Amino acid sequence: MASMVGATVVRKEDPALLTGRGRYVDDIQLPGAVSMAFVRSHQAHARVTAIDTEAARQLPGVLGVWTAADLEGLPATRSIPGMERPCLASDTVRFVGEPVAVVAAQDRYLAADAAAAVVVDYEPLPVLATIEQAMAEGAAPIVPGQASNVVMDQPLTEGDAEAELAAAPHRTSLRIRNQRLAAVPIEPGGCVASWDSTGLTLYATVQAPHPVRNELAVMFGLPQHEVRVVAPDVGGGFGAKASFYPEFILTAELSRRLGRPVKFVETRSENLVSMTHGRAQLQDIDVGFDDEGRLLAMRVAIVQDCGAWPDATGAGLPTLTIFMSGGCYKVGTIAASFRSVTTNTTPVAAYRGAGRPEAAYLIERVVDVVADELGRDPVDVRRVNLIQPGEMPFATQWPGIVYDESDYPRLLDTLLEHLDYEALKREAEERRRDPQRPLLGIGFSTFVEMGGFGPSPLFEQFGYIGGWESSTVRMNPDGSVVVSVGTSPHGQGHETAFAQIASDALGGIPMERITVRHGDTQTIQEGIGTMGSRAIPVCGPAVQRSSDKVRQKLLQIAAHLLEASEDDIEQDGERFAVRGTPGAEVTVAEVALTAYKPHKLPEGMEIGLQVMDYYEPTNLSYPSGAHACVVEVDRATGQVSVLRYVAVDDCGTVINPLTARGQVEGGLAQGIAQALLEEVVYDGEGQPVTSSLIDYQVPGAPDVPGMETHHVEVRTSFNPLGAKGLGESGATAAPQAVVNAVVDALSHLGVRDLDMPLTPFRVWTAMRAAEEGRAAAASDGTGPPPEAMRPDPAAPPPPDGMPTPPADGDDTWKVTP
Repeated sequence: MASMVGATVVRKEDPALLTGRGRYVDDIQLPGAVSMAFVRSHQAHARVTAIDTEAARQLPGVLGVWTAADLEGLPATRSIPGMERPCLASDTVRFVGEPVAVVAAQDRYLAADAAAAVVVDYEPLPVLATIEQAMAEGAAPIVPGQASNVVMDQPLTEGDAEAELAAAPHRTSLRIRNQRLAAVPIEPGGCVASWDSTGLTLYATVQAPHPVRNELAVMFGLPQHEVRVVAPDVGGGFGAKASFYPEFILTAELSRRLGRPVKFVETRSENLVSMTHGRAQLQDIDVGFDDEGRLLAMRVAIVQDCGAWPDATGAGLPTLTIFMSGGCYKVGTIAASFRSVTTNTTPVAAYRGAGRPEAAYLIERVVDVVADELGRDPVDVRRVNLIQPGEMPFATQWPGIVYDESDYPRLLDTLLEHLDYEALKREAEERRRDPQRPLLGIGFSTFVEMGGFGPSPLFEQFGYIGGWESSTVRMNPDGSVVVSVGTSPHGQGHETAFAQIASDALGGIPMERITVRHGDTQTIQEGIGTMGSRAIPVCGPAVQRSSDKVRQKLLQIAAHLLEASEDDIEQDGERFAVRGTPGAEVTVAEVALTAYKPHKLPEGMEIGLQVMDYYEPTNLSYPSGAHACVVEVDRATGQVSVLRYVAVDDCGTVINPLTARGQVEGGLAQGIAQALLEEVVYDGEGQPVTSSLIDYQVPGAPDVPGMETHHVEVRTSFNPLGAKGLGESGATAAPQAVVNAVVDALSHLGVRDLDMPLTPFRVWTAMRAAEEGRAAAASDGTGPPPEAMRPDPAAPPPPDGMPTPPADGDDTWKVTP
């Protein structure tokens, strides 16, 4: 019997989603439902001196307008103690988009009109839109009651490794910036609340229904069985839908007051300023190394932009960055600290990878800079630092951070087998000598990240009751199976993967006979949720265990019916037979039906076929990989084109190669977009410049290359499935592969580093500045003669709107009209 684990299977959930039969929050139509709309601040920082709601209240179809004064006693959202965020701003607004009032009306259009009719008077306050401004001497605290805007200041090591750095044969430093990103899920945030005599029901775009249920129960003083949270089909989350939002509380409260269901669905522009952002991290690194490029010591100091209100998970994200800052390398000593800082911007929280992509970017840029300083090939520097397979599991210097089994050198070797690196290097050199051809660059990323989030002592720190996961497997009397899981998907393919695991554990029950349920706290046993690549490594073993126990009971009943020893029973999919006895067989359906007939069961056996089980991981898992990116850089415009992207990943046991490929490619698209396109930008007054998809550049099909994906499967011993997770690997690996490739393409000009996103303007400016610097060095005798640096006179001029370097004797930059 062929195993379903590892089989390429088309996803069970796709037919409904592809034919428009999915059921999202906005599809929930409850009788008598009304719509809620926010009145949002257009000021980044200001006192609210007056709110006039009278005109809005008089509009037809408006059921009410509420401000913070009308909702006294409403609970705030959880955060660092003393920094809880109120649902509505009262005396002060702290970022553009912060809700000031809410409106309920008969439909969303009337609600939007009424929200626009609310007049709010503001008295502007100083805006601190950047961490530099927020940390400046004399900057007033943004969050009330705080001594400063540094809301967390954490040294994670004793000492600063200065002695180790000073003793290293070589030493260098760099500043790395992970820009602020928006999650931009296909489906914006939304919820529908209905409060009736049985309690509160909330349909919501969430990644973790049970934790949201538990939090709402505490906030409203209800027992948990009177609060139901349902996550229907959810159109992407990327970590941002793991946060708790004010609309969950407000729709519930307005439903209670109005006696009717209340719906709220964000517009795209609202989503870009109100859903939590990601990344927004600044890193200062000192590194000491030897002649071979071995990393002897690092000092890492991180500043995390938290936005105006520290999210419960966002403020501590640098902890994960620091834990993974050594990557897949043996770094002698790492000294680390971080500060989390509030600014007058949208709050920052988890975004695909949540702290680990920032770490992978950090260490992979460090390796390339070290290679550049030594004049060595970046592949060679990686090789001399890689942790070897015989050293695993590998205990890092951080307590509890123990990497599971992998083979990092094999991953790199496999990548090189697919890449033809030497031929690419020759082509890059040829292109440098031909001014008519675009430049070519090759960038590498050998990475490890943190997945399988648990165990409970760790996960409790993020506000969850544990790090375990749950599964209930029930076989019906006809032999069909229902699997109920505590995770809640938003695109990951759980219904397919868990059906594959259950099929194997149940002895080959066909997948079409298995249904996977999730996302409803009323019908699903307590679960934790979906984030941190934990579904397969943590919930997968729970499904496997509960399915195993059901199968053991099936075998006992089959043996009883066939009057044979249990050891002699063989299963072939939906049939049980007695080994060596032709014709002695019984179907799974017959066995299942017998399980519900107590008079036909073995003496003392309980009725039915249902098992609920939990799995508590003993450790995290650590997916890893080796990726390479080949880029082309246009000399005249700075436009970067990704020609090839090759990914070799180790996620342990691959449940479904088709789904695995999709997860890798989706993550790579986001990682490439971070490197080249995406950035949330604020102006000096804290106004978001990227508040629509006209301005915020998500990737389109032409921006994403055809991707070559491969897998090396090294099972982890940390869970019985041997799986490590894969959902965040692409987003963790890609940014540095792309940036390393672009820097490689420009390295002959003396370009050492570039900040993301690598827009054409940024790349073009770096090229021009490097050429000017080399020309200046040549003129004072420290570099090649200016003639050698002059661009080809036949080369096209810079694109319109791009500044051109000053001419001799002129210190002004020109902009072509």
